[in-house]
Amino acid sequence: MDTDAPLDPVLEEVPLGDRWPTVDPFLFCVHHVDHYPAGDGAFGPAASLAGRDLGMDFAGIDGWRMYHGHTVPGFPQHPHRGFETVTYVRRGLIDHADSLGAAARFGRGDVQWMTAGKGVVHAEMFPLLDVAAPNDAELFQIWLNLPAASKFADPCYSIFWDDEIPRVVEVHDGATTEVTVIAGRLGTADPPSPPPASYAGDAGHDVAIWHVRCEAGARWTLPAASAADTVRIAYVFDGDGVAFGSRPIGRDTAVRLVADVPVPVTSPGGGEFLVLQGRPIGEPVAQYGPFVMNHRHEIVEAVEDYQATGFGGWPWPDDGPVHGADPSRFARHADGRTERRADGDARSDPVPTPTPRSSDG
Repeated sequence: MDTDAPLDPVLEEVPLGDRWPTVDPFLFCVHHVDHYPAGDGAFGPAASLAGRDLGMDFAGIDGWRMYHGHTVPGFPQHPHRGFETVTYVRRGLIDHADSLGAAARFGRGDVQWMTAGKGVVHAEMFPLLDVAAPNDAELFQIWLNLPAASKFADPCYSIFWDDEIPRVVEVHDGATTEVTVIAGRLGTADPPSPPPASYAGDAGHDVAIWHVRCEAGARWTLPAASAADTVRIAYVFDGDGVAFGSRPIGRDTAVRLVADVPVPVTSPGGGEFLVLQGRPIGEPVAQYGPFVMNHRHEIVEAVEDYQATGFGGWPWPDDGPVHGADPSRFARHADGRTERRADGDARSDPVPTPTPRSSDG
């Protein structure tokens, strides 16, 4: 252990609720865990929906939620402007569709990184493909702000496939710590590059997103951040907890840590935590739902632009497209470039295409 590390590196400790606390440059973080039943053959749950507030089902009845979906769980079309979303799916699948005509099915360890920039509309649906067994789903969605100079960047999204995301593995006395490196270099591990206008694209912004899994008895050192003003939060969300330096932290707890020194991490019983860090953007934030700008008048402009243009319009035949029964993961980008993944290098059904727009848009 590093003897220069503070005995107690925890600056603040906060219980976790449904929406996790964040600080600049992050805006939002949520951890969704849903134990969906078997599917009904039409990508929804083979279970009664009685008693659910369909369209706004966040209650977690029977351990799962429909969210804004009515027949398939998920989030039908909705707009974004002025920030980025990072969606890390540990279990289950998500079907993406957007106003650029892009589509994807990703999950099982994959990450989608979308820079909304000047405006995009997208849908995120959770198709329940298995009709004979439960369909567990687990994901993190993280909102990362954009500075004023990038809020009107062209929208863009990237998929980091599970087999492209580096893992750092350390073993001490037979106990393993594994770190999934989604953003931010860790040792010699470099994650895939985020979209071009991303705040995380500049290494000087010191953005990191790391998922850390500790076996019982594990020991690891969280390295020092590269900048003195970097802000770092660790969210302990599973297992029997971890200790940062001399401070034991139980499950369902967020801690703000001293960032510019190495911090010893131990976990006698095993635990998992998510690290979000970055240098603050330090600009005013004006937010109205899915629009994040710097000033109120820009929010008004965002609402008016969306009402007038639909951020390009919605080219899909329904508000929450689902991409068929083939479980193969794929991404078809707005330029037509298509990627396919190992659990089905050739899909049995065609990659979906949006409905052609009319000549008047």
